[in-house]
Amino acid sequence: MSFTLMARKKRNIERERAFLENGSMVLEKLIVSCNGRPTPIRSFSCEEIERATNNYDPCRIFHRDSLYEWYNGSFEGRMVSIKKYLRNFEEAVFTDIAISAKMSPHNNVLRLIGCCLETQIPTLVYESAANGSLAYRWEVSNSSLNGEQQQREPMAWQSKLKIAREIAHAIAYLHTAFSRPIIHRDIKQGNIFLDEHDVAKLTDFSESISIPEGETHIVDRHVIGSRGFVCPHYATTLLITEKIDVFSFGSLLLELTTGQRIYHLAKTADDEGVELEDYIENITINEIVNLAIQAGERGAVVEQQAQAAVKLALLCREKDPEIRPNMVDVTKELRKIERGRRICCVATTTSCITACPHMQKKVSEDQAKYV
Repeated sequence: MSFTLMARKKRNIERERAFLENGSMVLEKLIVSCNGRPTPIRSFSCEEIERATNNYDPCRIFHRDSLYEWYNGSFEGRMVSIKKYLRNFEEAVFTDIAISAKMSPHNNVLRLIGCCLETQIPTLVYESAANGSLAYRWEVSNSSLNGEQQQREPMAWQSKLKIAREIAHAIAYLHTAFSRPIIHRDIKQGNIFLDEHDVAKLTDFSESISIPEGETHIVDRHVIGSRGFVCPHYATTLLITEKIDVFSFGSLLLELTTGQRIYHLAKTADDEGVELEDYIENITINEIVNLAIQAGERGAVVEQQAQAAVKLALLCREKDPEIRPNMVDVTKELRKIERGRRICCVATTTSCITACPHMQKKVSEDQAKYV
């Protein structure tokens, strides 16, 4: 037998073994996640994935993370997004598959089409994220990927508000649509993609965890999340509730509103010798938000919307998890802000205003402004 034939036979055996091992894990996760009624997903072969990505052509990468690479691909005349894991972290990829499948019906979640189980670590196939990641789109300055410099137009302010509201809705669905609330644990710009119509799509459920039925929290020994997005209470107690996603969303909303990374904002506050929330509360909206970069959208309405969005973000980031709103209320408030209606920012109920120090200031002024 020739060397080529032996190599091919060995490769086929390895793929078959991977298919069986990965398949059993995926099936188990799907059954547990979907209460015995798993969502059917398509199985792709290695050859199909290689053709779709032109043998994993680096020029097709549109997003990178420490754990995986995302490729633009095409399959049977349709564009797809392909997620290739670079390292295997226990059951993360199987959790990703199971929850992605469960969440696929939601319009603001990147829809899982199927996966290739023949690779050592399953490779995932999703609907196309034609406009890439939010992290790559949001900045005004030049940035590079694959060594190429690209100048992009500033993202319109109303587009940012829409994206914030769409992602808030997806997170609210995670928290409320199932008997066991699902906590994402890694809300950030890099895990939000945009389709060809700039509809926001939440993705990457590899670190997600479910709260047991009838319980209010769960404990995990590993703190998951990105710098500036991790809830301090969670980091110290290891208690996981829906409110850790609320905190992370607050950081995301601050970034979208101010045009600055959360860690840059935190560093500025630290240089001033104050905490981030106190720093933002004690400066004007024009100092924290560069309204000139809002893609030509200026004026009183934009300023009022930005002010309201910042206040909502601060409320989401309150140190005490009990003070933070839930994501259903956050979604409602963002819808009000979009429509230019009077902003109540969730905390306008007497109890919340009393409990939240950042919402006590200038309440009467806000009530006069947002009509």
